[in-house]
Amino acid sequence: MDKAIKLKVKKGLDSDQELKIIKLKGTLISKGYTEIIHIADENDNFYINSFSTSIEIKNEAQDFILDFMTKENLGDTIRLLK
Repeated sequence: MDKAIKLKVKKGLDSDQELKIIKLKGTLISKGYTEIIHIADENDNFYINSFSTSIEIKNEAQDFILDFMTKENLGDTIRLLK
């Protein structure tokens, strides 16, 4: 596992948004994209969630995240960092 994927997640979410973010992270782990997700403060408004995945499935993982964000209407809550 050597390619990092980073997500910028807004702080101060409501319970519905938090549940969706937890579901996203759990699904990333259960689908085998990663084993652990690291969380760090970026500033007062955002967290950075990052995880490593293999080169072979990095694009698949990113596509999954983008699809999940669209389905769950999380465009204002989370952003995939390039």
